[in-house]
Amino acid sequence: MPMSNVTKALENVRQSEREWKQLPTLSFQQFLDELSSRPETMLRNVYQYYTDMFNTYVHPEQDEYQDDPESINYINYDSTKLFVENSDRPFFADRLFANRLASHVESVALGAQQNKIYIFEGPHGSGKSTFLNNLLRKFEEYSTTREGQRYETVWRLRRDHLVGGVHSLNTLTDRLAWYLENEGKGELAEEMRGVCKNDAEIGNYFEVVCPSHDNPILHIPKNTRRQFFDDLLDNEEFKWKLFTEKGYEWVFRNTPCTICLSLYQSLMRQHNDPRQVLEMVYARPYIINRRIGEGISVYNPGDKPQRNNVYRNEMVQRCLDAHFSDSSMVNYIYSSYAKTNDGIYALMDIKSHNSDRLMELHNIISDGVHKIEDTEEYVTSLLLALMNPEDKMLLKDLQAFSDRIEYINIPYILDLKTEVEIYRNTFGKHIDENFLSRVLHNFARVIIATRLHTRSEAMLDWIGDPEKYDLYCDENLQLLKMEIYTGHIPKWITEADFKKFTAKRRQKIIAESEKDGWKGLSGRDSLKMFNKFFTQYSSEDKLIDMSMLVAFFKKYCKRDKNILPMNFLDSLLKMYNYSILQEVKESLYYYNEVQIHRAIKNYMFAVNFEPGAVETCTFTGERLEIDEDFFYMVESKLLSEPGDAVSFRNDVQKQYTAVTLPQEILRDNIDISETHLFEHLHSKYVHNLKEKVLEPFLKNENFRMAVKDFGEDTFKTYDRKIREDVTYMIENLQREYHYSSRGAKEICIYVIDNHLAERFSGLIA
Repeated sequence: MPMSNVTKALENVRQSEREWKQLPTLSFQQFLDELSSRPETMLRNVYQYYTDMFNTYVHPEQDEYQDDPESINYINYDSTKLFVENSDRPFFADRLFANRLASHVESVALGAQQNKIYIFEGPHGSGKSTFLNNLLRKFEEYSTTREGQRYETVWRLRRDHLVGGVHSLNTLTDRLAWYLENEGKGELAEEMRGVCKNDAEIGNYFEVVCPSHDNPILHIPKNTRRQFFDDLLDNEEFKWKLFTEKGYEWVFRNTPCTICLSLYQSLMRQHNDPRQVLEMVYARPYIINRRIGEGISVYNPGDKPQRNNVYRNEMVQRCLDAHFSDSSMVNYIYSSYAKTNDGIYALMDIKSHNSDRLMELHNIISDGVHKIEDTEEYVTSLLLALMNPEDKMLLKDLQAFSDRIEYINIPYILDLKTEVEIYRNTFGKHIDENFLSRVLHNFARVIIATRLHTRSEAMLDWIGDPEKYDLYCDENLQLLKMEIYTGHIPKWITEADFKKFTAKRRQKIIAESEKDGWKGLSGRDSLKMFNKFFTQYSSEDKLIDMSMLVAFFKKYCKRDKNILPMNFLDSLLKMYNYSILQEVKESLYYYNEVQIHRAIKNYMFAVNFEPGAVETCTFTGERLEIDEDFFYMVESKLLSEPGDAVSFRNDVQKQYTAVTLPQEILRDNIDISETHLFEHLHSKYVHNLKEKVLEPFLKNENFRMAVKDFGEDTFKTYDRKIREDVTYMIENLQREYHYSSRGAKEICIYVIDNHLAERFSGLIA
């Protein structure tokens, strides 16, 4: 390898190390300067930090139904940066869990003054461990960013203040260390000058690190903190939050750890000046490191308890004893809990040794206090745990602090979009190329159906009689429930049912997700099944279609008859047929919008006159002969049932004279094409045109053959009108619904050969 390459590689390493050293230790004065300029990032306990970390990596998307007065703000959260990016084992949070997690984070921020343990409960194979590992990994990563900077206390005690000087140090090693530090020269000394304001201090101190990661601000005496911040901060907006919001109560309530408190009191006895004592307080970045247990400690059920959970540092203790000439003044002793103070203490599954650890957390959860020998240790950690449902019985002895336990459910995936993303991540995004449109998502629908309760009281309360949707949905309304779980309200829902879909009903349906997802095929099972299905049916000459999917699962259902509700696969096929029929109709529809607008404006004007009148339309300037033939021409496009024409016409006339003309047009000066009545009529007009768009082509064999020959040389032999229609339809399917050219052809043939237009118009059974 050329020497220049070696030099370049090593220089990159050096540059990386320099970037690491760009996070200096600050004097207390420098820390306060930073605090006054960035108070919201410098004043954070672990609960606020956890919330900020979540909000940095997780972004709420826009509510698809924000204009709907009944919307419950059930929105999608993009958690890719938190759980997927740069992860060896990504975790995919479905819409339901993401909303649940966002609510949990919000409750952590609001309830920051009460210690709790947050238990994520879910069945085997729901991804709990992957979720927690990725969450902790991002928490650790966040601590190294500018946005995630926090500072902890480190004391710098001058060695020339040692009682008895250097000779008071007990061992040759201690004395040698003191001389080396005092005589320090070269690059190390130069780096230290960048940290210390006074060159005389270089090497002339020893450090005492706060094992509890105390925020340096806690060394301001409690009784003076309000006045202190009032004097320090210019930001009146933040000052108001600091003095009034519950999340900041810790700033005025918390005290330093026992070690720091002892140091402060001992130094005050020596100097009798708090300012001199605070000059010995420094702030260094609080860098979280899970591997060594700093800021994050994670315990698996098989991890045996430590025989001795008491830590000491004999070197530091000797220096402290020499400094204060009294071994009882500052006792440098702490536990493993101190290492996660203002960090995260996590239990991977509450069983075996972790059950005992949970019991030991009793005092910390209840009072935030842990006893070490004669010393009380204050601990404010974010306590997280994972649990399988069957292990809940182990917690029967925890009634004493059951009110301090909060459960967050993490069941199997119930959002079909997320289920499909898992397939793509596991098997590669290229799998889409092997499926006809919607078939891959229908595989996910079958998997999710195994995880849902068959009967849904909330769905029945809303819909009432499921039979009215027999052409689009299953009798248990599971397919509709899946759509609601993804945040989508299908267009085939009647107007009456949409009006009944109140916020209260929506909340009841979403609330049922807490009970769904605890049975059926797990995440691991679904991946095994998809692998088997894909291997069996993927080929180069034919795309995977619904007939293959139905055949695969019907064979599986013969082995396990209770895995799916009765007739679910038949209902899924019906919904698929309806959906693709609408796509083909949409793709073939190209009526002239100008003509449609003119017809609706003329109709809105004409309903105000009796048949037989001849009037000039105010909105189009056309002379209208208003008779039954005129009304029929428009109403045949607006109505599915001609018998409703008269009552419909009267309703339009009442709406026009009561609201549209006096309020929207005359009072608000709104153009007629932007009124609510016009938009309603336009929607019905276009819908009925699309319903009938295929009728001219159904009995035309040339149309079917032209679809089949599209893209071939023989396609040129068809007449111009058929070529234009087929080309328009195929291109729209590709552009609007992301079909490949091959897939668009196959789906059109499927619609024609299976007589789907006739089936859904009721012409054939």
